Amino acid sequence: MKQVSTLFLKIAVILIGIPILALCIFLVPEIANIAAKLLPEFAYIKYLVYIVFYVSVIPFYFALYQAFKLLRYIDKNKAFSQISVKALKKIKQCAITISILHVLVLPLFYLFAERDDAPVVIFIGLLVPFASMVIAVFAAVLQKLLKEAIDIKSENDLTV
Repeated sequence: MKQVSTLFLKIAVILIGIPILALCIFLVPEIANIAAKLLPEFAYIKYLVYIVFYVSVIPFYFALYQAFKLLRYIDKNKAFSQISVKALKKIKQCAITISILHVLVLPLFYLFAERDDAPVVIFIGLLVPFASMVIAVFAAVLQKLLKEAIDIKSENDLTV
């Protein structure tokens, strides 16, 4: 039964990665072109959009890989080990990196909102940094709980 649930989660991790790849291929160039058209006085803005979105995809896929590894550890009954704690730490660091990268582009969303008189654009710009910080906090809490569980387990193993 445990193998079935981790198989479902592994498939979910893969399915999370596919739309992001499609967004990078099709949507990021469109966003960059729209940025260049809306803000012609900032010619470099197009390249800034490319850099931020494509660089933030690297930690995203690395975090997905770490999640996949974590699920493999669960399959092998190594969920309560230091390697699981390390995987959670890497996921947390990747989420923080993504959040920082997208906070750097928030002025761009402000310029869009100012140009089109649409304040909702700022909230859309805050979506990715906020979501990645929620993931970072969740991974940090899981990391701490797992570390404490490992410590308690090692104490119990030594006393018995």
